[in-house]
Amino acid sequence: MAANNNQEQQNQLVGHKELAHKSLLESDALYQYILETSVFPREHESLKELRQMTEKHPWNLMATPADEGQFLMMLLKLINAKNTIEIGVFTGYSLLSTALALPTDGKILALDVNREYYDLGLPIIQKAGVEHKIDFKEGPALPLLDELVKHEKNKGAYDFVFVDADKDNYLNYHKRVIELVKVGGLIGYDNTLWGGSVVAPPDAPLKDYVKHFRGHVLELNKYLANDSRIEICQLPVGDGITLCRRII
Repeated sequence: MAANNNQEQQNQLVGHKELAHKSLLESDALYQYILETSVFPREHESLKELRQMTEKHPWNLMATPADEGQFLMMLLKLINAKNTIEIGVFTGYSLLSTALALPTDGKILALDVNREYYDLGLPIIQKAGVEHKIDFKEGPALPLLDELVKHEKNKGAYDFVFVDADKDNYLNYHKRVIELVKVGGLIGYDNTLWGGSVVAPPDAPLKDYVKHFRGHVLELNKYLANDSRIEICQLPVGDGITLCRRII
């Protein structure tokens, strides 16, 4: 009995107590160390306010974690991004991270089916002084992307595209945004390790929403790995993010 109790205590210490942070690290303590040492001390006050507000929302699992926001900001600065697209906004943590990283005249085309969530974070975005960089469009992203692709001036006009929306349309998004991002530009797909479920056996006891979208994530990952138009790098940041650099 004592041995069982010790094992149970070890499992509690090593495993996740909850999945709100969406980290793939096996240790909560290690993830907390990263946050407290490298992320939170450098987090912009407006991002902190938005994160804390979003943590109280019943759908907080949809939010971009702070370490991923920090990664996106560094990435955008490294590639000197100026014009970007974001598909899937929620309350706007990744959107605000992007807006803070872009130059004063930078622009983000933000697409989401639900403006209600975006409006929750909008006062904080406004207070941060970056609302002028954001062009928010409410509605399904595919028709909006199709409209963009119709016009030659939009092809290759974007430096970076971040996709964090309905997983069953990721492949459809890719087939459109690959034309919109410039050669040498980047596309980032969020949740491409899908809570680690990509390596789960078919009969694994997964939550319904995880099981529902798992096949679509697997399909996307396979497609990206074989797309000769891009170079890829899949990172275990957040829930997994795949970066695609357009080369042709």
